[in-house]
Amino acid sequence: MPGEQPRGANLVKLNTNENPFGPSPKVIDAIRMAATDRLRLYPVPDGGPLRQVIASYHKVDSSNVFVGNGSDEVLAHVFYGLFKHPQPILFPDITYSFYPVYCQLYGIDSQTVPLADDFSLNIADYQRANGGIIFPNPNAPTGRLLALSDIEALLKTNTDSVVVVDEAYIDFGGESAIPLTQQYPNLLVTQSLSKSRSLAGMRIGFAIGHADLIEALVRVKDSFNSYPLDSLAIAAGVAAFEDRTYFEDCQKTVIAEREIVSQAMQEMGFDVLPSAANFVFARHPQHDAKQLAAALREKGIIIRHFNKPRVDQFLRITIGTHTENQLLLSELDVLV
Repeated sequence: MPGEQPRGANLVKLNTNENPFGPSPKVIDAIRMAATDRLRLYPVPDGGPLRQVIASYHKVDSSNVFVGNGSDEVLAHVFYGLFKHPQPILFPDITYSFYPVYCQLYGIDSQTVPLADDFSLNIADYQRANGGIIFPNPNAPTGRLLALSDIEALLKTNTDSVVVVDEAYIDFGGESAIPLTQQYPNLLVTQSLSKSRSLAGMRIGFAIGHADLIEALVRVKDSFNSYPLDSLAIAAGVAAFEDRTYFEDCQKTVIAEREIVSQAMQEMGFDVLPSAANFVFARHPQHDAKQLAAALREKGIIIRHFNKPRVDQFLRITIGTHTENQLLLSELDVLV
């Protein structure tokens, strides 16, 4: 979900959780090599080469992998194909904003489950009748991480409906639930190449789960959606997974910068939630969040303010380059 995309010059854009570093040079080379007269041909319908690379990377079979035009499209097929049941689906009250949108679009009954006072997710709250469960891990916009052991505990007690773990930010400090898909046939894990692999402009997402779940997603997609991943996206995705060194270097840099920003903001008096994502979620007890966001915008620094219950005093700040982060911290230090 692209969010606000301001076009002004010299903006420090820290509002949409994009990676501050460009994609691997090998990705750019792969796109150039794929940009031939073969673009007159339709792409591989099932994204085969990318599915195979993802399967190899995550040590699963290609029959366990589904690819789509961004994880948002993958999630749309999940809601339409896997969540249409008499019982309501469950997801946190503070979570990715598209979940209720999909429910409304596809006529899916849902119930929100309140996060704890510290914005952590309590697995025990989901041990009730349901038509499916979905939550991001780390959660968005809070950045809080749920331990893999908690996810497995949920899977052991919730065996009759699909559990979807949305891992758009997992590469910035969490342990993926993908290995659990080999033990629990009702688990589906979705990921995106937009964040940790710097490919938001290509729109590439995927899901990993039991072959039966993947087959269901394929049937849904093929029934009405004739838009597979294009040839350039497939080439870019393959190259992104193959350049593991570049990925890990960017990953480590973002994590290190996140810790610098978190520590500095805490020293300024901010309450900063523990984050395993490429952003921080914070509030200052003596300053209104909306006013802080507006003051930063006047200085050319764009961050995200959520005007919603429970989090209306929080700011979500994407981790940028070291220079961008230092500009942010300098301005915040003046404001608070």
